[in-house]
Amino acid sequence: MFSAIIIDKIDDKQTVSLAQIEETQLPEGDVTIDVDYSTLNYKDGLAITGKGPVVRKFPMVPGIDLVGTVTESSHADWKAGGKVVLNGWGVGETHWGGLAQKARLKGDWLVPLPAGFTPKQAMAIGTAGYTAALCVEALVAHGVTPDQGEVLVTGATGGVGSVAVALLAKLGFNVVAATGKESEGDYLKQLGATSIIARSDLSEPGRPFQKERWAAVVDSVGSNTLANAVAATKYGGTVAACGLAQGADFPSSVMPFILRGVSLLGIDSVMAPKAKRLVAWKRLADDLDPAILETIAKEISLAEAVQAAADLIDGKVRGRIVVDVNR
Repeated sequence: MFSAIIIDKIDDKQTVSLAQIEETQLPEGDVTIDVDYSTLNYKDGLAITGKGPVVRKFPMVPGIDLVGTVTESSHADWKAGGKVVLNGWGVGETHWGGLAQKARLKGDWLVPLPAGFTPKQAMAIGTAGYTAALCVEALVAHGVTPDQGEVLVTGATGGVGSVAVALLAKLGFNVVAATGKESEGDYLKQLGATSIIARSDLSEPGRPFQKERWAAVVDSVGSNTLANAVAATKYGGTVAACGLAQGADFPSSVMPFILRGVSLLGIDSVMAPKAKRLVAWKRLADDLDPAILETIAKEISLAEAVQAAADLIDGKVRGRIVVDVNR
């Protein structure tokens, strides 16, 4: 038996509980893992609170991230005793996820725990940090350099934003952090932000073509925020979009794209191929100071995950939440 958060639906009403599960109930897969840590991401918050149609199959163990030790494997890449990391692949949506003491997964979904990180540090990064690394990698690959001007990071106190700020600052970029939490200025500057603007400067409907300011943008918010960020991106600038915390809509026009040559890059972390994942984790190992993770992350127990998920959706969480599933 092992402990797990279970989401179920009875008579169209969602229930969430901390339950004891038999190992025989684990889903199909070719690698079985003793989980060390999981995390809470925005998607996990939506799944646990029921405020978004994340869960596609019931009952479901949420948790789109995990790190742990392989106990059994019929997959050629993994042997018992190996340390592995899982991000995405529909886990926590259609396949039981990481908010449990055990998991059974497909070996093709896994990557090795990077040598530079402990299991806890890997989950302090989690899908949010890995997504931030995908965004930064995309900007660099698209030719964005520090001498081109400021880089805007929206949702900067969230998981994606926090890691994006730290990575960009390490690479020498002048980072402008947008946040709705005025009290978090010191936190963002500690991560490397050079200036801070209010979320409200971007979150209301604006003109589709605005004064040029940003050389590049990392956006995890969507909706009006993304539209305003694009509208103020410089000629030839690049925007990496990876989230929809404000909304999935994009109330803009084609003007920034055809009159300024702005590039909008969609960043997917869920189904990204293994090669991209390994590059992103290498970026994190090379350019993210592990000491920063102590500032970004807070650790909780598995029993505390349900309430923390509600706090996350209500905007009460800063940075990353690491879940020790064994306490």
